[in-house]
Amino acid sequence: MTSPFQIACFQPGAAILRTRQDDLMPIAPESTGSFLLERLHAVGLTDVVAVEPVAGGLAATAGLARRGDGTSVFVKALSEPPSGDVFAAEAEGLAALREAGGAGTPEIILADRALLVLSTLQPRPATGAFWEQFAHALAHLHTTTRHPRFGWHRDNWLGRRRQVNTWNDDGYEFFAQHRLLRWLGEPRVREALDATDRAALERLCNRLPELLPVRPACLTHGDLWAQNIMATPDGQPALIDPAVSYTWAEVDLAHLWTTAPPPEAHVFFDLYAELTGLDRDWRKRMPILQLRQHLAVIAQFAPDWGAADIVRATLAPFRQRPKDHSSRRHTTPVADPAPEGLPKPTT
Repeated sequence: MTSPFQIACFQPGAAILRTRQDDLMPIAPESTGSFLLERLHAVGLTDVVAVEPVAGGLAATAGLARRGDGTSVFVKALSEPPSGDVFAAEAEGLAALREAGGAGTPEIILADRALLVLSTLQPRPATGAFWEQFAHALAHLHTTTRHPRFGWHRDNWLGRRRQVNTWNDDGYEFFAQHRLLRWLGEPRVREALDATDRAALERLCNRLPELLPVRPACLTHGDLWAQNIMATPDGQPALIDPAVSYTWAEVDLAHLWTTAPPPEAHVFFDLYAELTGLDRDWRKRMPILQLRQHLAVIAQFAPDWGAADIVRATLAPFRQRPKDHSSRRHTTPVADPAPEGLPKPTT
């Protein structure tokens, strides 16, 4: 997982490591290289002769490892893994996306408790043609992997927090319980959102069937912002850093739509909508679907890059007004009028 405004690709640069307290700690390039080189040698990749740090996500330390034969591999490691299955789950997600077809993924060379080694990818081309290709790739993924249930056969990870994927037949219940309300117990979220905010989120969850159309589950990337989209050596779209599950396709779309995609990506959205048969109101649903990612950012990062403000703005229509028993026939809470671009909750 990466922050909404972090530029992340397999490029040389400063590395970032997280402490137990989730505060950011820059790591000097020479220290990062030594750290990763030691880890690689410890798992038997003794032909690696040097590691160059790369800029990447905020959850792991990453680098380009040069082998004795002149080839390179991408490596990332956790100094203190939150669980022994973090990289195994990521590798499985990459394999599932690759098997589904559409977009490519890096090849998995090694995945163990504290280390993930992958084949290298290229920065994506800054062209509209590339984004048209990606629209076809993502549409293929979402339309050919439909599943009767929501979830995944195991839990996996969004950043350094476990993503619960318990199977559920009801998409609204799955999204409410495992993608929104699960964050309310996180210390940073409790600090950022007051009781009124939390009640508004619960009210929104109760009204999800009114706000979102019925959609089938399909295989989703789960952390699909622009910097997790790269290119294969031959220039085809490729994906990294997944948190896969079977859920609504629009969860992927919302993440990409709301995290400042580059200008050349504008062709992607209309083409994807055409290929998948989206209705005209899909843009109005994006803020609600993206609440999950904003809550995850609040839970893991300080500062939260404005995520708490965005959450509160999205929840504004679901704040309860004082009841006027003299003029109402029922006691259903009334929400403030929805701001432009958000669906108005019904009563």
